[in-house]
Amino acid sequence: MTGEASAVPPPPPWWVFHATGRAPGGEPPELPEPPPWRTFPGGPLQPPPPEDDRAAERRLGRIQDGPQLRREEIDAVNAALLLRRPLLITGPPGVGKSTLAYLIARELGLGRVLPWSVVSRSTLKDGLYAYDAIGRAQAIAAWRAADAGSGAHGPAAGDAPGPASDATGADPGENGPTREGPPALGDFVTLGPLGTALLAYGRPRVLLVDELDKSDIDLPNDLLHVLENGSYEIPELVRSNEESATVFTDDPRGSARVEGGRVECAQFPVVIITSNGEREFPAAFRRRCLPLEMLPPGREQLIGIVVSHLRQRPEGVEALVDEFENRLRGGGTQSIDQLLNAVQLTTAGGFQADADGRKLVEMLLRDLSKGR
Repeated sequence: MTGEASAVPPPPPWWVFHATGRAPGGEPPELPEPPPWRTFPGGPLQPPPPEDDRAAERRLGRIQDGPQLRREEIDAVNAALLLRRPLLITGPPGVGKSTLAYLIARELGLGRVLPWSVVSRSTLKDGLYAYDAIGRAQAIAAWRAADAGSGAHGPAAGDAPGPASDATGADPGENGPTREGPPALGDFVTLGPLGTALLAYGRPRVLLVDELDKSDIDLPNDLLHVLENGSYEIPELVRSNEESATVFTDDPRGSARVEGGRVECAQFPVVIITSNGEREFPAAFRRRCLPLEMLPPGREQLIGIVVSHLRQRPEGVEALVDEFENRLRGGGTQSIDQLLNAVQLTTAGGFQADADGRKLVEMLLRDLSKGR
């Protein structure tokens, strides 16, 4: 994605995102205050998220001059930022829908993107958190065995109650006294991408819900409550006696403190939901999202994409871009990855554009709707 060659009017003052991939002045811009009905009192505040420059460069290439989206697309993104609403992006495969999440995160300095790749088996709980009940049971059993072996308070033969409970009938794995204590419940809870995005951060996280149209029919409806309220509960932590717990997050080596088993955001995340249009979503779900249809990029945009990824403007790239664009105009289903692959191959040393070489280019630029 890159800017059009022709001059464009100056951006309106309400824009905070300009689709350049570069923060104005080198500092992340301040985001507008959310509407009163989209403010959330979540806490405790978590440390700033990690950066992931490698993932951003792999997706976007190097930063280029000028906007990388059409003006109406930039308008839609800024409206979603202003209103704190998810952005539901539709368009053909390979047009750059998921890449938009990385462009927003890089330009606004929002840290690592949290990707959730949806499949037919995905459930809301998969996106929120996972609880390793078997691992915790094994850890408690190992702790009891080690505790009994040390003689700290191992039961004698005939003593009651047995090792499964104390005098109150409670599980000693919850609150039994030992020298080191039982395994912490939070050690067996890992937040998913959606669950991590809804933690309380000083600046919003970027959540990419990729290909939601591939999900089970119930998932969009299941998302309604979470997207509206910006919060959820972890029942395993709610039922415990612990006032707070430290759990793992979706970030590498990440952890967060959760109080009372409830997670609520302080800043509603930037939610990018992509769809290839394989099915329609319920009206109640669409009401909570802002729609954006991304169109295939134009010629200058395609050339800019090649330059940003290959770090140069290869000789003869125009001819391949023109062929790729003609295939798009002819109604073919093409992916930008196909163009990058073809340019990389044809500009590699030793490639011969003879009859066999031409067949290889045709294979790389094939119509994806043909099924072969």
